[in-house]
Amino acid sequence: MTDRTPAVDAAIEAELRLLAPEVRSSPELLGQLLHPEFTEFGTSGTHWDRASIIKALTESTNRTARPIMTSRMRGVQLADDVVHLTFDTESNGHLAHRSSLWRLSEGEWLLWFHQGTPFSEDGPSEA
Repeated sequence: MTDRTPAVDAAIEAELRLLAPEVRSSPELLGQLLHPEFTEFGTSGTHWDRASIIKALTESTNRTARPIMTSRMRGVQLADDVVHLTFDTESNGHLAHRSSLWRLSEGEWLLWFHQGTPFSEDGPSEA
């Protein structure tokens, strides 16, 4: 279900910016989108905090790389200051289901939690 509120639209816009190579390769731009308490469970199983994900992404992202492709982006506003997004990504042949929680903090939507789960197109069908 997608609850198209201004908050959901703002979170989707921020999520799409976060996936852009020019943002992922810049500690400053990336840091502007991550909440100070950010945490992530990545597709590799790694548990990331804000500092470690900024370091990892900015060291490994090529500014001219192809953008990560998204599909099935959906969002719901859970509270005045919380939006939950779910979507799928494809990057260099790797597919992942993704879930993000965005929190409104001092007037800005910041990514507070993210989880990625790898999947294959040959996997079980969706419920």
